[in-house]
Amino acid sequence: MTFNPDADVRGTRATRRGGRGAVIAGGAGGAGAVVVLLLFLFTGQDFSGLLGGGTGGGTSTDQGVVENCNSGADANADDDCRLDAGEEVVNSFWQRELDGYQKPKLVLVEGQTQTPCGTASNQAGPFYCPTDQTVYIDPTFWSILREQLGAEGGDLAQLYVLAHEYGHHVQNLLGVFEEYPRDGSGADSNAVRTELQADCFAGAWTAAAPEQKDADGRPFLLEPTQAQIDDALGAAAAVGDDHIQEQSGRVNPESWTHGSSEQRQGWFMTGYREGWDSCDTFAVSGEDL
Repeated sequence: MTFNPDADVRGTRATRRGGRGAVIAGGAGGAGAVVVLLLFLFTGQDFSGLLGGGTGGGTSTDQGVVENCNSGADANADDDCRLDAGEEVVNSFWQRELDGYQKPKLVLVEGQTQTPCGTASNQAGPFYCPTDQTVYIDPTFWSILREQLGAEGGDLAQLYVLAHEYGHHVQNLLGVFEEYPRDGSGADSNAVRTELQADCFAGAWTAAAPEQKDADGRPFLLEPTQAQIDDALGAAAAVGDDHIQEQSGRVNPESWTHGSSEQRQGWFMTGYREGWDSCDTFAVSGEDL
């Protein structure tokens, strides 16, 4: 999805944070990168030491906010700026849709950093930590998405990932985490339903994003093209449990925590076509997920 080059995307700024530690970038790590990502998704624990590049320790420091991200043109030209600008548009959507919406924080991780929910790095993948109401994304994760998981990882794919994590923040605000604890796994588990609802929220945001405007009434984003929608769907498929498990050689639905590629694509499109009110994944049978 392309930003309107003239849009003013200044607003709440993403923070940079990070330090030395194990990372997987530019294709390094090979199949090991996928295995570590798989272990993190299924257990929530940091297995970066398996890569031999360090452990979850190391140092992490605040490095200020994202700078030189003022216009849509800046967002179109730079991955970090795209996330920073995307934050403004996603927040704009949920402020309109949800009474009492409170903005989460966005941290762009460089290398790795410690969080109340564990180590944030590109092998962990993007995640939302409800303890500090913060989304953590290492932009080099797009390399894993492209080179290890087979997705294009383009503009809208990146914004889909951001909107998905913000969807978890909305769930936190709505009390979903308390009402439906993620205390199990399986194709129709609460964990899978939670992830599919966040995908649905991301789809709803994608459809409404071109309606969000800056202070001067200019749309932040242009209407997505079909190729860009396909890009987002490709990212959703790439992080499906079945697709990730195929990388390790065995698909086991009983261990699923995020949903299959087909489910993730399907719920994204449900939100895209029908809005976020259609995203109650907890109200449908397992067969209808």
